[in-house]
Amino acid sequence: MLIDGKAIAARLKETLRGELEAIGGVAGIATVLVGEDVPAAVYQRRIDRGAREIGMASRPEQLPADATLGQVIGKVAELDADPDISGILVLRPLPAHLPESRIFAALPPLKDVEALHPLNAGLLSLGMPRFIPSTPAAAFHMLDRHTEAAGRDLESAFDGANLVLVGRSNNVGKPAAILGLQRNATVVSCHHHTSQAGHLEEFTRGADILIVAVGVPGLITGDMVGEGAIVIDIGINAVDDGAGGVRLVGDVDTASVEPVAEAVSPVPGGVGPITDVWVLRNAVAAAKLSLAPAGQLVLR
Repeated sequence: MLIDGKAIAARLKETLRGELEAIGGVAGIATVLVGEDVPAAVYQRRIDRGAREIGMASRPEQLPADATLGQVIGKVAELDADPDISGILVLRPLPAHLPESRIFAALPPLKDVEALHPLNAGLLSLGMPRFIPSTPAAAFHMLDRHTEAAGRDLESAFDGANLVLVGRSNNVGKPAAILGLQRNATVVSCHHHTSQAGHLEEFTRGADILIVAVGVPGLITGDMVGEGAIVIDIGINAVDDGAGGVRLVGDVDTASVEPVAEAVSPVPGGVGPITDVWVLRNAVAAAKLSLAPAGQLVLR
């Protein structure tokens, strides 16, 4: 079966709308696009549209591809000073001349909705997350909703389960591994060297839950998946549609995996719509932090 990410996202958005109303609509999201990367620009527009749909302030910003480090950090500081903005997201990929680590370290930790600042990344690894990066958060939210729909116990769903991750990026693979460990799963992280050594299929076939995020179209095929596994496809790739255009596909060959797996998330229409809402959810969470009573301990 295919897991309907759009339906899950729609329910999450309605819940978020209520949370936003409960705090007087004070949350706002700012996105910074450096250059003209097309997928990043599309993502920026989706976030802007989603924010406005629920009554949240949105401030999409764009800098030229040759922007200096100082200009990018200056824009972040400008957004931090905007009282209408509770969350700031610097979109990737960044131009090659810009050091990501310097920019992420300049993000205000209490508005860093993707947990890219070293402080927030550290809190996540310690099991004390202020924010959970939106894509891995969306993947686990999808897994939880599928678990509930299947009538299984949510509290113990991951206990001892073989959770295999294909991809170890700082914004998806590594946070997903941490989240899996915190849910008592047995976590295996696979990457390029796993594949080069000829061990990838060995691990993927043994997965109860398989999360894939590497950006390789159709990497995971049905013969690489164990019977009854749950497969979450985070990859999104533009490929030739054979008619002079492009179509979006994931890292999983859904046609061959669906007959084998218990469930698989499609691309498009899977994790992506939930991710879009989760960014806004983190901006609302950031607004709540800013409203914390005086004297309440908030790590900065």
